[in-house]
Amino acid sequence: MTLLALPTRRDEAWRYSDIDALAGIWPVPPAEVIRALPGEEVARVIVQDAPIGETVVRDFTVIVDKGARATLHILNIGGRLGRVTVDVTVHEGGHFELGGVMLGGGDQTLEIVTNVNHVEPNGTSNQVVRSVLGGKATGNYLGRVGIVRDAQKIDAAQSVKAMLLTRTATANAKPELEIFADDVKCAHGATVGELDAMALFYLQSRGLSPAEAKTLLLRAFVGSVFDDIADDAERERVEAAAQAALGRML
Repeated sequence: MTLLALPTRRDEAWRYSDIDALAGIWPVPPAEVIRALPGEEVARVIVQDAPIGETVVRDFTVIVDKGARATLHILNIGGRLGRVTVDVTVHEGGHFELGGVMLGGGDQTLEIVTNVNHVEPNGTSNQVVRSVLGGKATGNYLGRVGIVRDAQKIDAAQSVKAMLLTRTATANAKPELEIFADDVKCAHGATVGELDAMALFYLQSRGLSPAEAKTLLLRAFVGSVFDDIADDAERERVEAAAQAALGRML
C-alpha cells in the first residue's frame, strides 16, 4: 500500500500548521461522513479536548442533500496540534451552518479548516469562528467557499474573529471565495484584536477582579457561537468545557 506523503508548508491547507507534530500520527484516519438526506435536519457537536501533548486531526465529510440542513458546532481546545477539517457539499436548497471556537495557550497550534462547495442553486451557508489565544499559541482558520457555474442564487457568509491575550500569540485567518456563478450573495470578514481596555476598566470599577473582568468579556465573545445548540445538555457540556479552557488561560 502506498502511503500519502506528509504535507509541507507549501501545501496551502497546511501553511500555518505544526508539521513536526503531524509527522507522529501521519497518515491520519479516513474522514467521518455526515449526511443530511433530502429535507432532513442534522446537527453535530464536536469537542476536541485531547491532552495538551497529543496530536489530533479529525476530518469530516458533510453532504447536504436537496432542501436539507446540516449544523456543526466545534470546540477545539486540546492537543499540541488540534486540527478539525470539514469538507462540505451543498445541493439544491440546502443549508450548512458552522459555529466554531478555538481556545489555546502555551505552544498549542489549533486549526479549523473548511471547504464548502455549493454545487446546485439556491443553497446557503454561514460560518462563524471565534478564537481566543494566549501564550505562544497559534490559531488558524482556513475557509474556502466554492460556487460552481450553475449554482445561482447562493447566499454564503463567513465571519472570523480572534482575540489575542498576549503579543506572542498568533492568529491566522484566510477566508476565501471562489465564485463562478454571477447571481450570488457572498460575504466574508476577518478581524484580530485584543480585549478592550475601557471595557476592562469599567468592569473592574464595578468591583470585579482583573481575572473576572477578562473572563466575563471572553465568555461573551465566544458564548454566542453555542447559543443555537438545540440540545440543552450538549450546550451545557460545551459551554462548561469552554469556560474551563478559558479559566486555564487566565
